[in-house]
Amino acid sequence: MKWIYILPIGLVNPATLKYVAEEIPLKLNYRCKIMESIGEPSYAFEPKRGQYSSAKILREILNKAQAHPVSEDLIKILGIVDLDLCTPILTFVFGEAQLGGKAALISLRRLHQEYYGLPPNPPLLLKRAVKEALHELGHTFGLTHCLDPKCVMYFSNSVKNIDTKSDKFCDSCSILLSEKKPKVTE
Repeated sequence: MKWIYILPIGLVNPATLKYVAEEIPLKLNYRCKIMESIGEPSYAFEPKRGQYSSAKILREILNKAQAHPVSEDLIKILGIVDLDLCTPILTFVFGEAQLGGKAALISLRRLHQEYYGLPPNPPLLLKRAVKEALHELGHTFGLTHCLDPKCVMYFSNSVKNIDTKSDKFCDSCSILLSEKKPKVTE
């Protein structure tokens, strides 16, 4: 059986991890396992920006996947961090993934209402986290950004885009996903 492993990085709320791990199988038909958390990624901190390099963390996630003792049952690995992420060309990212690869990463930091000076909204945070997890995992299955603003693969450059899109793949992305996903065997 193939699994999607979820790797908490630093301090991540266990309830959020559990919710994401329960929701992913409903959309992707792969079970999830939550791995033991690894420490904060101080190696990825960009002092001039006050953020963390998503590419550096993604490389570490891939290293973890390759070193995992049962890596043959690992189909994908999703890192989840509650730190602000950046890339050299973008001021921030909600996540990053290897297109057609094994590793993906999402950040919860800008998914919290508190980040925008608003009161906490745990159910909204969970919905956003699932959408971003599915989006980045979609990239690992070879999907690119979709032009349909309701599709989970739509590019989100603001939290409003995340809130507007659904947690589902549009018909076109669903067809592509079914063609690219390895078949599940028990």
